[in-house]
Amino acid sequence: MTYNILNGDALAYSFGEAGIAGEIVSTREALIDGSLAGDTLTEFWQNRADSLGISLEEYQSYSASEFNKILNAPDNSTFNLWFGYDLFCQANVWFVLSLIDGLKISKEVYMVYPTFLAEADIWKEFGRADSDDLRVSFSKKVRFTEEDFQLARELWKAYKNQDLLNLAQLAERKSVCFPYLKEAIQAHIERFALDGALSRPERVLTAILQKGETDFYKVFGQFSEQEGVYGFGDMQLKPIYDKLTAQEC
Repeated sequence: MTYNILNGDALAYSFGEAGIAGEIVSTREALIDGSLAGDTLTEFWQNRADSLGISLEEYQSYSASEFNKILNAPDNSTFNLWFGYDLFCQANVWFVLSLIDGLKISKEVYMVYPTFLAEADIWKEFGRADSDDLRVSFSKKVRFTEEDFQLARELWKAYKNQDLLNLAQLAERKSVCFPYLKEAIQAHIERFALDGALSRPERVLTAILQKGETDFYKVFGQFSEQEGVYGFGDMQLKPIYDKLTAQEC
């Protein structure tokens, strides 16, 4: 069985046109935000549901049901992970890898990155990919080795536990499966300000606001151009924007 694990539903709508075989699994999560607590998946699901302000049943139906496709994969399965290089995607992929890693089956796992992007656009993910772009990316997929899996295990553990020191150390590790690891981890670490200073996203937003732009979606566009490494959606940026604009009132 082959599974194409996509970072969200957006790519799923056009994926079929590329003619790439396999069942689609949509990662309907944003693990860049909210609680990551829970020693079991049941506890984890509950805490994720609480973070989203929905019931466990709603979370199970919308998000966990997709992850359960992975958990129920048969022996000799192949997993193609279609994710971007940015922090949003990386946090999700580390979790997905933790699920795959726990499967007691024979398996092959590949990372499929948007290799069609120019260097200046690497944080833009698969959003504008056409069928040819998807096929090119698939042809350049990278297979996970045990060493890569070990790094993935450590990344998810450190990220889940908010162990920034360990993450900083892991960022120095080299892996073709995580080519922009250092940039993504550094961006994550800089989300946490010390001694009352502004975090990196807050500093960038403040600079944009000080230029006179106040419309959220225009601010969002400028932030995304400057700090695409975060992969923030409006749900991640809006609370920071609201906090900063409230302080100006």
